[in-house]
Amino acid sequence: QVQLVESGGRLVETGGSLRLSCAASGGIFSINTMGWYRQAPGKQRELVATITSGGTTVYAASVKGRFTISRDNAKNTIYLQMNSLKPEDTAVYYCRALARGDYWGQGTQVTVSS
Repeated sequence: QVQLVESGGRLVETGGSLRLSCAASGGIFSINTMGWYRQAPGKQRELVATITSGGTTVYAASVKGRFTISRDNAKNTIYLQMNSLKPEDTAVYYCRALARGDYWGQGTQVTVSS
């Protein structure tokens, strides 16, 4: 079993920055890909960015150039640095880990005021 705990979400103004963290515990040695997803009110959950254990990254087109995903394997933590935030980035952000199973965190709220 893998447990994921997100942190860092809060209210921020348009153009501001935030860094989200996701700490993994439990069956961490089986984790390959980790990532961030988000779900805005009334919308489906969507991919934001993923990173493999080897450091390969994938970004949604809407965040490319503004968001950066990174991984600290020593701390079993991934991060999402979000810059130039827009109101449309407002959502609950979820951490996901693909190991022998598919694991999700509880989510952290990011609100960008206009």
